[in-house]
Amino acid sequence: MIYVIGDIHGCLEPLRRLMAQLRLSEADEVVFLGDYIDRGPDSKGVIDYLLTLQGRYTFLMGNHERMFLDFLQGQQRPLFLYNGGTATLESYGGLRGIPATHLTFLDRQRPYYETQDYLFVHAGIRPAMPLQEQGESDLLWIREEFYAYPGRFPKTVVFGHTPMREVLMEDDRIGIDTACVYGNKLTCLILPSREVIQVSNPLDMHSRTTPITYGV
Repeated sequence: MIYVIGDIHGCLEPLRRLMAQLRLSEADEVVFLGDYIDRGPDSKGVIDYLLTLQGRYTFLMGNHERMFLDFLQGQQRPLFLYNGGTATLESYGGLRGIPATHLTFLDRQRPYYETQDYLFVHAGIRPAMPLQEQGESDLLWIREEFYAYPGRFPKTVVFGHTPMREVLMEDDRIGIDTACVYGNKLTCLILPSREVIQVSNPLDMHSRTTPITYGV
């Protein structure tokens, strides 16, 4: 089976509670869809925790990891800080507190992960464009052009990035960013059964499958 986990955004305790509910075997895969950091209270703790995991784990790049890496290279500083980066820096106690192991972890994340039946990506893909021609900007940032596309994708695309109050479950696209950092839920999707495991964060929102428009 494949277990897929949505956007964490520095919410370590919900992540721990979610992982405690999974009954993983050695044959199971776990895919994280990115956005481990920013906005939440403990981005450093989330990365520390992820680095302890052993088994068949795949970590995808999110737009917030890209903003963080760009910031560390002196690029897009206001964009990172405005979109939750200040909380990330505070969790490290400043730039000098970022371990080299964390930088390596962030730099090695994949833009997407593909199996025979599924495509896993942080934000989505640009419709009608071959996967090998997709740009990083779309893979990390695209929204309505992807999830509201009226056509059909050849494989089921599992994505995060666009926060929704409930999982978007369609035949060819499944969105599992359920806005944990905004007080809703952290979601794990199990494939191929499409079972959903969730843990709540305080301030649970009303249940609707609609985007929550908070920042980027």
